[in-house]
Amino acid sequence: MNAELQPRHRTVATNGLRLHVVEAGLEGSPVVVLLHGFPEFWYGWRHQIGALAAAGFHVLVPDQRGYNLSDKPKPVPAYNLDLLAEDVLGLLDQAGAAQAHIVGHDWGGAVAWWLALKHADRVRKLALLNLPHPAVMRRTLRKSWAQRLRSSYMAFFQLPGLPEWSFRARRFALPARTLRKTSRPGTFSEADLDVYREAWSQPGAARSMLHWYRAALRSQPEWPADLRIHVPTLLLWGTKDEFLGREMAQPSIALCDDGRLEFFEGATHWLQHEEPERVNERLIGFLS
Repeated sequence: MNAELQPRHRTVATNGLRLHVVEAGLEGSPVVVLLHGFPEFWYGWRHQIGALAAAGFHVLVPDQRGYNLSDKPKPVPAYNLDLLAEDVLGLLDQAGAAQAHIVGHDWGGAVAWWLALKHADRVRKLALLNLPHPAVMRRTLRKSWAQRLRSSYMAFFQLPGLPEWSFRARRFALPARTLRKTSRPGTFSEADLDVYREAWSQPGAARSMLHWYRAALRSQPEWPADLRIHVPTLLLWGTKDEFLGREMAQPSIALCDDGRLEFFEGATHWLQHEEPERVNERLIGFLS
């Protein structure tokens, strides 16, 4: 493998903090930023990094604030969605990229949607995996008891202290079991889970990861007047997602001027892990 295709680790100063970033590909090539969700970190994109770099992209994969080796501010408002988006803008500035392709999964998808809503001039194309448009998510939570039930863990995460204890207990048994229970058999090996446990063990990580959920309720950003997405958008959705109902996918793409939606029948919330080749093919075809 060419040296520039090998993943490289570095620390980037952005938006008043330091993010650990994995990058691959030739600098000066079109930039693709991969944004992970909960309870993952850069490792959640390990199947995509090399493929995108080999396809001619400069790939940047941060541990988002609060995760793994990146800084972990203590206050809940430090995880406001505007600040999370500004972290990515600073990352682009550091890379000398006026624009980038933004790809997000789970909470990373929320940051990706937000970037396209409030900073569309910095987004070339937008790709999401199993995360609806924020307006669709907000509306569905208000109206759908089924989605409220799927999202009930978010209420538990608002409690002080107990969620952190539950997350760390018995060597992170709860998040490890959740990853395995809500994915196809064999998706997360014991070796994979050991890598996750090391990330979850970083000082302050459990608290900071949970703060994303707390800030979602306690430190909401100002919503833009225009809720439409004006950049080309691809939404990939595993139909067996136990956390997010597939009924939110089509209304999300309906809010995009140039949107494409593809369902992956039988795949779960952990789409990029279960269908890496198909996901890579779709992403490369869309972003190229």
